[in-house]
Parts: sequence; structure tokens; C-alpha cells
Amino acid sequence: MSVSPSPTPRRHYRYFDFVMALFVTVLLLSNIASSAKLIDLGVSIFGLRLAFDGGTILFPLAYIFGDILTEVYGYARSRKVIWTGFAAAALMSVTFWALGRLPGDPLWGAFVYENMSQAVPGIPQPDDPVLFGQSAYNAILGGVSTGAIIVASLAAYWAGEFSNSFILAKMKVLTNGRWLWTRTIGSTLVGEGVDTVLFVLIATLLGVFPWSIALSLIVANYIFKVSIEALFTPFTYLIVNWLKRKEREDYFDRDTDFSPFHFDE
Repeated sequence: MSVSPSPTPRRHYRYFDFVMALFVTVLLLSNIASSAKLIDLGVSIFGLRLAFDGGTILFPLAYIFGDILTEVYGYARSRKVIWTGFAAAALMSVTFWALGRLPGDPLWGAFVYENMSQAVPGIPQPDDPVLFGQSAYNAILGGVSTGAIIVASLAAYWAGEFSNSFILAKMKVLTNGRWLWTRTIGSTLVGEGVDTVLFVLIATLLGVFPWSIALSLIVANYIFKVSIEALFTPFTYLIVNWLKRKEREDYFDRDTDFSPFHFDE
């Protein structure tokens, strides 16, 4: 009777789950911040006002964590994290959408008014506290749950993150693991470009942003995100080198199936 060989045990990584949790947390927070506020620091380039959404402040960190995951653990494990983030963002959006459509309590509406009147004196007392509270909800969290934002953010995130991870993994093999900065910045130039253009164009086409500021949002978001990646390069080096030593891993994607829909590691 023949005996089947024992399967090769899967590697256990001490910090992989922690990095994945940080990645997903940053992704969710940046999606909420994107609908909460548009920021204008009064900076212009060639007369183009550089306004950007609030999520731009945090979202570059998701790409930095994505770079770290692909560089240390490889494309296949990074693919797992990208899909995990996609599922978490979709669940968050559906949750906020469902909450927005459930009936509100009058006491909740009165509480919202009380807090807003303290921040902005002079707001007239509403005749319908529930309607007032619902309007406040829609103004902030409602933006995360609108169909347009869900479609734009998920499509842009999916395409941008997979582009970023693919470029970094390929560049690592081509450079034989040298010049980390070229692939972290190079992959970001592509990934952030795909993400930013898709998000703003889809959101604008679906009525989230006016066309008058679409180009400004694309340029400002792209410049800001790429600049953050470049500025954080020394910290990326420190984290990558530390993880490689601790995990005893420095993965090269020489025989990897790069399909986003191939789920085996």
C-alpha cells in the first residue's frame, strides 16, 4: 500500500496579520474621510486649485502597507489582503446604507441638533428632529453608502491596488531585489494614478463631484499621494528590512500566477 507524502506545512508569519489589520483599518478610515470633507489649503499649480478629499490624507498609507506586504510576503499573500480589504469596504458601505434607511428616533435627532447648535450657534430648532438627524447623517456617513461612492471607491481601490502589487512584484524580480525605492515609488506612480483617475471620474460621472473640480481633484490627489509615498520611503525601508529579518522571508514572485482571481497561495 502506497503512502501519500505529507503536505508541506504552511509558513506561519508573526506579523502578517498585524500588517493586514493596519492595511484594512487605513482603507476603511480613508473611505469615511473621503465623504466627510473636501480640503483646500489654498495651494495652486499653474492656476489649478489643488483641493482634495479628506481620505487623501490617510489613503497613501494603504499603498505603503501594500508595498510592504508584496515586498516581504509576495504577491499571492498581498492578493489575499487586497480582497480582504475589498470585502471589508463593501460591508462597511452596505452597513451605512442600511442604517441610513432605518427609521430614526426623535431623541436621537434632538441630540444631534443639540450638539450641532453648540458647534454652530444660531441654527434654528427643527420642526422634525428625526429629519434633522437624518440630514446630518446623510451629509457625512451617507456619502460612504451612496451607490456612486461605493462603485467609484471599490472599482478604483481594486484596480489601483492590484496594479501597484503587480508592478512591485515584477520590478523586484527584474532588479533581483535591489533598489527598493525604485519599485515602491514606481508601483505607486502606476497604482495611485489608476486609483485616483478611476475614483474621481466614476464619482463625477455619477454626480458625486462637479465636473468643475474633477481635474483639480485628480491632480491634487495624485501629487499628494505620490509625495507621501516618496517622503515615507526611509520608513518603508526600515519596516521592510525589519520584517524580513523577523519573518525570515524575502519573497520573489518568479513563478506566481498574477491573476487577481487565483486565490491559492
